[in-house]
Amino acid sequence: MKYFNITYPDVNNGIGCRCSLWISGCTHHCKGCHNKETWNFSSGKEFTSETKDKLFNILKLPYIKGLTLTGGDPLDSFDDVLTLVIDIKSFFKDKDIWLYTGYSLEDIKNSNKSDILSYVDFIVDGEYKESLRDVSIAFRGSTNQIIWEKDENNRWFESVLNN
Repeated sequence: MKYFNITYPDVNNGIGCRCSLWISGCTHHCKGCHNKETWNFSSGKEFTSETKDKLFNILKLPYIKGLTLTGGDPLDSFDDVLTLVIDIKSFFKDKDIWLYTGYSLEDIKNSNKSDILSYVDFIVDGEYKESLRDVSIAFRGSTNQIIWEKDENNRWFESVLNN
């Protein structure tokens, strides 16, 4: 897996002070995307054990609420991302994980990528639609995108953050 950047503290891509991992590679190629440089699966840097150590050291900081996976589309690098979130959840039980993806929650549930749902806490789903751009909505670029939240029984519901 390649990644474009690690940013922290990030307050734009989820609740609280976060660490965001910008993963390279995206098959959606949404018109008007502000992260076109992350579309190419070959761009960026190799995610190595040193990168993972850096990410874990950031997540150890008490003011970091959790990790945000964005890009590109993290689900287009599914196997590596799944391994990473499993490791993070086993080590950081008090940190939440946000996942930005162009896939819908329903598509994820009905695919071979559904295992990820056990390890992420919030999903911002749906392709960015330039015609539906709205800078006044929280944590999304266009009004078709939905923030999903998981409850303590692992059930997904539309978050109040959509309002």
